[in-house]
Amino acid sequence: MSNRKNKIENNSRRKFLYQSSMASLGLVLMGKNKLVANSLLYSGPNSKIKGVQIGCITYSFRSMPGSAEQLLQYCKDAGISAIELMGDPAEAFAGSPVGLMPPMNFRPPAANEPAKPRMSGEEFMKAMEERNAKARAWRETASMDKFVELRKMFNEAGITIYAFKPDAALGEKSTDAEIDYAMKAAKALGASSVNVELPTNMAHSKRLGEFGLKHKVYVGYHAHTQATDTAWDTALSQSPYNAINLDCGHYIAAGGANTKETLLAFIETKHDRITSMHIKDRKSKTNGTTNMPWGQGDTPLKEILTLLKTKKYKIPATIELEYDIPADSDAVQETKKCFEFAKAILEG
Repeated sequence: MSNRKNKIENNSRRKFLYQSSMASLGLVLMGKNKLVANSLLYSGPNSKIKGVQIGCITYSFRSMPGSAEQLLQYCKDAGISAIELMGDPAEAFAGSPVGLMPPMNFRPPAANEPAKPRMSGEEFMKAMEERNAKARAWRETASMDKFVELRKMFNEAGITIYAFKPDAALGEKSTDAEIDYAMKAAKALGASSVNVELPTNMAHSKRLGEFGLKHKVYVGYHAHTQATDTAWDTALSQSPYNAINLDCGHYIAAGGANTKETLLAFIETKHDRITSMHIKDRKSKTNGTTNMPWGQGDTPLKEILTLLKTKKYKIPATIELEYDIPADSDAVQETKKCFEFAKAILEG
């Protein structure tokens, strides 16, 4: 009986030691690689396809209520795992006294539905100027704690922020303290760049480039139909932290010397200075420049995405939803359609 008892006790001891060792090993592995451990518990969106990061600018959801929490849900619903974050919702989350702008109505009315008034460009600019004046003092003294919290909230949902677009804090009228704020906020959010419109006064791009160098944050300049192959040359020469936020749709809509071939050549030539792209489908100048559902315009979407995949360029391809949203749809559904369109190209 004593031998049988000893054998049972030895087997139990061995079983206990084995289970304890495996548990300890699991803790070690979890400690060394939290990303792997977390992936076993949570699977967030993944819009990185064949090495190409498909993202979206949160401006795409401007027709819908736009708090940071709501934007997070929109991205999850659309399957987007990386974003360019607009300044307004980030500042509202961080405690800006001006709050959020109301949604802008870009959806055409359904049959028998009365048209909703849209804010004109002049009205929009006036409203922004008034808001900026109120927000300026807050920006100059804002804590970065809420921006860190915002980054954590998105990251825990599986979404990274690669660019921040606080246009209001990066204008020619902005104070040095505001520009410092924008750069610090970008870093707190985890973004490698701030995006802003390409200025006509190149003294301002020199100024922003100096702040970029100071904070080690890239300044991605965005152009509309003034885009040419040389439009960014001065800014790029002024600072190693001046860069390009290339809008492929606007480039094609500009027409003239801008063609599918020159666009692809421009991307190849300047790929190391392009921090992110905006992807949309626009008609060329000769065809009317209209923003179209993907696949119906003249932007060479397949060629652009294939180039990024083939060359392994680490340039986020940012969905910017600008075509009219159908009456039976919304911005989330349309953004998801754009993502699925890009995914099919990359996986084809």
